[in-house]
Amino acid sequence: MKRFFTLEYWMDEEWFVGRLKEIPGVFSQGESLDELKENISDVYRMMLEAEPVQEHVGAKTLEVGVEV
Repeated sequence: MKRFFTLEYWMDEEWFVGRLKEIPGVFSQGESLDELKENISDVYRMMLEAEPVQEHVGAKTLEVGVEV
């Protein structure tokens, strides 16, 4: 299942630095925008593996934003 998030990014000297707006604490960096997207995807996957996901009865999902 693909999920979509908004990647907010900026330049810090020669590095692309970014965060997922919808997921607090998911930050990464890369030498190119493509590398940043790959790295932030890895961080998100590691976060999912580290924290058990709680299911909410009656919860609905909606995909929005930029694909990561």
